[in-house]
Amino acid sequence: MSKVETLRGPVDTTALGKVLIHEHIFLMDMEYTYNYRPDFFEDQTIADAAARLNALKASGVDTIIDLTVLGLGRHVPSLAKVAPLTDLNIVISTGAYTFDAVPGPFAFHGPGLLLDGPEPMVDLFVRDITEGVGGTALKAGELKCAIDMQGLRPGVERIMRAVARANVLTGVPITVHTTPQAETGLIAQRVLSEEGVNLEDVTIGHCGDSKDIDYLMRLADKGSLLGMDRFGVEFAITMEERVATIAEMVRRGYVGSLALSHDCCAWSDFFPKVSDYHAAMPRHHYLHIHDDVIPALREADLSERDLDTMFIDNPRRHFESAARHFSER
Repeated sequence: MSKVETLRGPVDTTALGKVLIHEHIFLMDMEYTYNYRPDFFEDQTIADAAARLNALKASGVDTIIDLTVLGLGRHVPSLAKVAPLTDLNIVISTGAYTFDAVPGPFAFHGPGLLLDGPEPMVDLFVRDITEGVGGTALKAGELKCAIDMQGLRPGVERIMRAVARANVLTGVPITVHTTPQAETGLIAQRVLSEEGVNLEDVTIGHCGDSKDIDYLMRLADKGSLLGMDRFGVEFAITMEERVATIAEMVRRGYVGSLALSHDCCAWSDFFPKVSDYHAAMPRHHYLHIHDDVIPALREADLSERDLDTMFIDNPRRHFESAARHFSER
């Protein structure tokens, strides 16, 4: 047993319960939102988010990992307003999200750059974990980076290595956005392991976008958790295909390597109105797994023990293993 930081304070891993491992609450381009979306700052936005999260809690989910970091519009003051309005545990994250260049504030500051010196992102990520985010006492409990079709671009690698070093310094586990079509999960595993990360501390995100069982097994055999985490996103792969892939992985003995989620949000500026977002992807909401996916998994002959393993045991182990590896260093 270990502790995980949440918006409600530290929580025992045994109290995490049923976990969705890859979600967001507010997802945005902050510069755009500050200038053109005053509705984000209305009290109703907070109330609507809390209502959606409370519905998720009522469905049986106890914890979500909010993977909104630099590049995705993390706004902790708004999250702090939501937290008292819900009994759901919310784990927030630190790191950065890019497919190419680092965020502008790091472009000229760091090893070999105009202002030469140690990698500044490491200290910032560690501060978010040990002291709190943005001047608050709210601490990050997860690290995040990304690698997509563009591959290991210099900015992507720099962030990934900074996230890895923060893991080594704090024992906080990592989630990586990947694209299975380019097998970038394998690249992420290589880079992270070069920095001393135990790959059991890592969730390889968006593995559910793939039906390539051999690729998924290669990732799982290195010890990482596989995020089958885009249920409701159906322009690339259907729910039925996602379910069939999970069922096949379970049949092959990999139930201990899988965790599920939606990668959705309560509010986003990616569409002119929040209602447009839900109209465009009607099943991409917090209750899709409860309403549609779990019944489909049962029909695919997954047992209640299999479901508990994916929703409870595997996410708990994600945190406990990272804490144990940190204590053993």
